[in-house]
Amino acid sequence: MSFVNGTLAKLPTMSPEELNALDFGVVKVDDTGTVEFYNTYESQLAGVAPEAARGRNFFTQVAPCSNSRLFYGRFKQGIARGDLAAEFVYTFTYKMRPTLVRVIMHKDDGGSNWVLIKKR
Repeated sequence: MSFVNGTLAKLPTMSPEELNALDFGVVKVDDTGTVEFYNTYESQLAGVAPEAARGRNFFTQVAPCSNSRLFYGRFKQGIARGDLAAEFVYTFTYKMRPTLVRVIMHKDDGGSNWVLIKKR
């Protein structure tokens, strides 16, 4: 879990201010992919305001370039298994030049889903 440095376990108890201070993207989504939280880093990387992302589907409305078997497919498989745990490199292309990122998908013990993104 390269760029998170022990943050995974702390995510569920962190305040919005603490999540916004992280140096990587934090997107909390429900089991259908609807955005519940979208931090400042991710907003600046993607050019999408947090308030524009909240309540919308991350994979089809906020970051449609992630609506692929490699990204959304892994998310759906993890949700179906009840064990969302993946780390991979991906290229974002929506609203930006092609941007290489490292992605971590994680389901915490409370059942919340996190998509963590760091520009490479």
